[in-house]
Amino acid sequence: IGDIRGIIQKLDYLVSLGIKYVWLSPVYASPNVDFGYDISDYLSINPEYGTMADMDQLIKEGKKRGIHFVMDLVMNHTSSEHAWFKASLDPNSPYRDYYYHRPGKGKKLPNNWTSFFGEKAWSKNEDGTYYLHLFAQNQPDLNWDHPNMYNEFKHIIEFWLKKGIAGFRCDVVNVMYKTSLDNGKPRLFLKGLEKYHSTQKNHEILRRIRKELIEPYGAFLVGETVMVNTQQANDLLGNESEKELDMVFGFEHMDADQFLVKWFKRKFNPDKFNRILIQWQKDLPWNANYFENHDQPRSVSRYGSAHYHKESAKMLSTVLLTLKGSPFIYQGQEIGMTNVDYKSLDEYMDVETKNIWALAKKLWIPKFYRWHMIKTVSRDNARSPMQWDSMGGFSTGKPWLRINHNQKKINVAIQENDGDSILSYYKRLIKIRQQHPALIEGDFVPLIAKKGVFAYHRVLNNQKILVVSNMSTKYRKIKLNMDGEILLQN
Repeated sequence: IGDIRGIIQKLDYLVSLGIKYVWLSPVYASPNVDFGYDISDYLSINPEYGTMADMDQLIKEGKKRGIHFVMDLVMNHTSSEHAWFKASLDPNSPYRDYYYHRPGKGKKLPNNWTSFFGEKAWSKNEDGTYYLHLFAQNQPDLNWDHPNMYNEFKHIIEFWLKKGIAGFRCDVVNVMYKTSLDNGKPRLFLKGLEKYHSTQKNHEILRRIRKELIEPYGAFLVGETVMVNTQQANDLLGNESEKELDMVFGFEHMDADQFLVKWFKRKFNPDKFNRILIQWQKDLPWNANYFENHDQPRSVSRYGSAHYHKESAKMLSTVLLTLKGSPFIYQGQEIGMTNVDYKSLDEYMDVETKNIWALAKKLWIPKFYRWHMIKTVSRDNARSPMQWDSMGGFSTGKPWLRINHNQKKINVAIQENDGDSILSYYKRLIKIRQQHPALIEGDFVPLIAKKGVFAYHRVLNNQKILVVSNMSTKYRKIKLNMDGEILLQN
C-alpha cells in the first residue's frame, strides 16, 4: 500500500530530482477513514506503514542525503477512535470537555452548522447528546478552550521535534477555535463559518506555539488555511514581533475554475488564475506555491491539455518553480500523472467523495452530472498509487487504490531514460533554480497575464530572468524583449 520502508527505498530518487524537504501526509496511528487525517494516536506510527524504528531510520537516512521531513499536524480534530474521545463519552470524565458534547434543542441539533464534507456538523452519542465535527463523523472537533489542550499538543510537537523533524504542515489551521456555538448565518454551504474562521484566539494559539515550541528548535510551520484572502494570509504569517506561520497554503488560485464550491466546475480561465497568482506574489513576502496535493485533482488534467500532455506538464512546472516562494511538488506531478480513470463509485475510497455523491443524489442532481463531479474533482484523483514502472512498480501486493490505466505510458522508469521527458525537465528546472539566486531571492515583476500568456521577470541586483508560459492551446504572439541566453524551453 506504500509504507515508510518504501520511502526509504526511494530517497535516492528524491535526491536525483533535487528535493530538499519531504512533507508526509499523516503516518500516525489511524483507522484511516480520512486518509490518516483522523488520528487515533499522535505518538505512534500506523502499523500499516511501519514502526517507530522505521520512522527513526527514515529521518536518519534522509539526513545523510540532505533531506528533511515535515510532519502533518492536525490540531482541529482527532479520530473518534482516539483515547481522548473514547474517554470523553463518559459525562463525568475529565476528557469530556476536550470535545464539544452538547444536548440537542428538543428534537433539533445543538445548532444549524454544516460540515466541510456536506453533512450536518453534529452526530449523536449513545447517551442522546451530540458531538461537533466540522469534517467527517469520525473526526470530532477538539475544544481549544480547554486548559489542557495546549499542553497536550506541546507534548506532541516536542516529541517529533526531538526526533529531528524540520517542521509541520498544519491541517485546516485557521478554524481551530470556536468563539461560540450559536446558530450560523444563512448560507448555502458551511453554516456557522463566521463562528470559527480565523478568530483572534486562533491567532493567539498559533503565536504561542510558534514562540514557545517552534522557534527554540529552529523549525518552521506551513499552514493549510481555509478560505483566506491575501490580507488574512498575512495576518496568519504575523509580524516581526508576533510571528505565526512561515508560509500559508492559500486556495484562491485553486478556486479560479469553480462556482461557489469545488464540486461545480467552470471552464478553466488561465488569465483569472494568473491574476490571482500575481496578487499573492505581490501581497505576501513569501508564498507556499502548489498546483496539486492530496486534496486536489491532478494539475495537468485540470489546467493542461490532453492533446499537449507533455507540454502542459512542463509549462506548469515552469510556473511553479519560478514563482517567488517555496515550490511544493506532489508525488507523481514530476512525471505528469493524470486524474484517475475509475469506472464506478465502488473504486473510490475517499469519504468526502462518497458523502458528496449521497448529498448530490439527495438534491436530485442527475446521475450523469454526479459522475462528472466525482470524475473531475474527487480527491482520489491525486491519491492513486505512484506509477514507478510500466507494471505499476508500487507494490507486489494489491494497492489500496487501483493504479491508473496509463501507467504503461506515464511512469518513472520510462522517463528516467528519456532526456525529453517531463521528469528530465523537472530535474533541469530545479537545477537552474538552485543555480540562479534571482529565482529564489529575486523580486517578482509581472509583465503579461492575458490570452493565456503568463510572463514575468525575476530580478535580483543585475540579474534578470524572463519567464514566459502559454496556457492556451493556440500559438500566441507577444511583444517582449527576448534578448539573452535561453536557460530552458519546451
